[in-house]
Amino acid sequence: MIIPWQEIDPDTLTNLIEHFVLREGTDYGVRELSLEQKVNRVRQQLACGEAVIMYSELHETVDIKLRRTLHSE
Repeated sequence: MIIPWQEIDPDTLTNLIEHFVLREGTDYGVRELSLEQKVNRVRQQLACGEAVIMYSELHETVDIKLRRTLHSE
């Protein structure tokens, strides 16, 4: 189930994004980015629809996924 990011409390959204960024260890290219920069990138991806917040009722978990990967799962 996709949860609209706009409906999540701003502090909760920031915490969720920070947890995602720290857990994923995503490669951001040659230059290392700060946590704040990584959070801002994910926030931009959510705002433009590239990424979505997913809730799994089965696992009772929340995650951030790239929209383009949803059909391959």
